[in-house]
Amino acid sequence: MKNYLLILISYLINIHAYGQPSAVGNTSMDTKLTRKIEIAMSGFKGSAGVYVRNLKTNRVVSIHSDSLFPTASMVKIPILCGIFDKINRGEIKFAQELVYRDSLKYDNGVVGSFRDSTKIALPKVVHLMISLSDNTGSLWLQALAGGGETINQWLDVNGFPNTRVNSRTPGRKQGQAKYGWGQTTPREMAELITMIRNGKAISAEASERMYRYLGMQFWDGEALSQIPPYIKTAAKSGAVNQAKSEAVIIHAPHGDYVLCVTTKNQEDQQWSKDNEGYVLIRKISEIVWNHFEPRHKWKPLEGSVNWWF
Repeated sequence: MKNYLLILISYLINIHAYGQPSAVGNTSMDTKLTRKIEIAMSGFKGSAGVYVRNLKTNRVVSIHSDSLFPTASMVKIPILCGIFDKINRGEIKFAQELVYRDSLKYDNGVVGSFRDSTKIALPKVVHLMISLSDNTGSLWLQALAGGGETINQWLDVNGFPNTRVNSRTPGRKQGQAKYGWGQTTPREMAELITMIRNGKAISAEASERMYRYLGMQFWDGEALSQIPPYIKTAAKSGAVNQAKSEAVIIHAPHGDYVLCVTTKNQEDQQWSKDNEGYVLIRKISEIVWNHFEPRHKWKPLEGSVNWWF
């Protein structure tokens, strides 16, 4: 409760400077793009949600964008906000050295492969969480941020009532059973990453640092594979057996846009490039890019996606 009150007080102080971070103002429906995406989604064996907002024109696509979906590894964006909120408050030092313990191990990712007592700087763990989606490092940072409960309080105060960390969080067992590590809606996850892009998450300085991390992605075989490699992007993807997701901001020549695609209850659970969820994410990303940049000549090279599988 004490942490929640501190977050609330800080929010009320900053609201005059920043306004409501999750508010996007007046929007209008992009009916042409919506129809293109609806056609692409037809026949999908599972549930899918899509949210697109052109940040220049404020035109949107909203297809099941307020329905709940598993975050999978997109939950690491809220964890990123949680750890930077702690840093901003002076409760954690950004450049501090951490000591890994075997008790932290979750899987055999990079951090989980460390020997007990290995020393590593906090920024490197953050980088591994966002770029490589390292799970052990992410759970370590979740704990350092005060746990899922503290992160959820930050989300609630900042206008994201449906986005939640479930794993290792008191009172979230039902959510974890249904959605896994975290849950969100396509609209909220898209607007959370946009809030960071706009410099309104925690502070301008924190937002800038977080956005740089989101711009360094190892896993770029889905939505990002349909964007020219020389275009600035910021993204986070996630995948579990029955759900695939990705949130991405594209700094397109004719105006930035944000896109979030989420799936759940997929019949196709194969871990290959042909997974129906992966195919859908790539297809929608291609449609949106070509809709906003119809005269751009770049096209993905044939077979380029095979590099990831």
